[in-house]
Amino acid sequence: MKKVAFYTLGCKVNQYETEAMEELFKNRGYEVVDNREKADIYIINTCTVTNLGDRKSRQFIRKAKKLNKDSIIAAVGCYSQVAPKEVESIDGVDIVVGTTDRHKIVDLCEKAKAENKKINIVKDIKGHKEFESLNISDLQHKTRAYIKIQEGCNQYCSYCIIPYARGPIRSRDLEDIILETERLARAGFKEIILSGIHVASYGKDLRNVTLTDVIEEVAKIDEIRRIRLSSIEPTFIDRNFMERVISTKKLCDHFHLSLQSGSNTVLKRMNRKYTTEDYQEIVNLIREYMPDAGITTDIIVGFPGETDEEFNETYQFVKDIHFSRIHVFKYSPRKGTPASKFKDQIHGDIKNERSDRLIHLGEELMKDFNKRFVGRTLEVLLEDKKDGFIEGYTTNYIRVKVKYEYEDDLQGRVLPIKTTRYDEDFLLGEIEEF
Repeated sequence: MKKVAFYTLGCKVNQYETEAMEELFKNRGYEVVDNREKADIYIINTCTVTNLGDRKSRQFIRKAKKLNKDSIIAAVGCYSQVAPKEVESIDGVDIVVGTTDRHKIVDLCEKAKAENKKINIVKDIKGHKEFESLNISDLQHKTRAYIKIQEGCNQYCSYCIIPYARGPIRSRDLEDIILETERLARAGFKEIILSGIHVASYGKDLRNVTLTDVIEEVAKIDEIRRIRLSSIEPTFIDRNFMERVISTKKLCDHFHLSLQSGSNTVLKRMNRKYTTEDYQEIVNLIREYMPDAGITTDIIVGFPGETDEEFNETYQFVKDIHFSRIHVFKYSPRKGTPASKFKDQIHGDIKNERSDRLIHLGEELMKDFNKRFVGRTLEVLLEDKKDGFIEGYTTNYIRVKVKYEYEDDLQGRVLPIKTTRYDEDFLLGEIEEF
């Protein structure tokens, strides 16, 4: 049996697409092996959000060739899309595929091997209008399932390469989403995560359908207990949205609302479409309907021209919102984006200092949020067993661990857990009942 290995960088959408490509190879008789093993084919699903993503992609391409000098190496995804010639020139690369046509990956690999030639099928994605459906039906040993419902982005934030890598927004057919969800429900999954590049834009290229409609339709599937959203643009959320999703009784009270900066002047330079006042109003609205909601976010520090005053505005805003968790990124110039040409690029030492301060604040905020729930009974979707414990997440995305002392296989079950104490970045608890 021929062997194929995958190496995936970047976001959850990339991970979903890798799993879909794995399934394509399995259906053609290939064995999927660990990427540290010798394989006949290596697929590198690249990321280009940061320079680090580009570098890691190149590093693994070279590593794969050392594992098997006769292997076929395919570089697919965002880095390949925005720099196809650069990727093609990397020693060892046989196939270059961008962010379309990945359903052809098996045929391309076999053609490259049979004809002993390089293949580059990357095409201009600017006017691409079709959603490429990469379905997954074989998800093993997992309890939460991602469903990709949307592709592309029309926002063009000044720092972001993604619109150039993923193209304009394209939405998946609602019926197709429901069919995949039903398959996953039959397979025993209790939680569905609706994901995409810019999920809030779902339906803008279709007629009379929105993300809210997707949530309501998925919620009608009895076996699905929870619906979770990946990162969402805050301006999508309004009172109508909250009232409709509350009535489903299935949308998780966890919102990853992209912020990027807590300074209005920086947000304007970033070409973000809201102010801090708008953002605060949206958070207040969520908490009005879901008082225990976990609000998580991303912050970029060291954006070009960011002054000490602007950073301090961000620091104070993050503190005032009282996020349950934050992810901090140091600004990385991406060639081809407007921000890469901005004056007043920030020195690395300043970025490091600002990043450290925000990370420390984020740790304190997460601790404060988690401690609020000590002594309460929370519903937890149990997922992973390790070192005598089984752990999972609450609806508002708190990690909970319990001692695993049961003969029953509890993975994939949603059970009430009485939390007893806070420990590092999680809560410890005890199962109240089966």
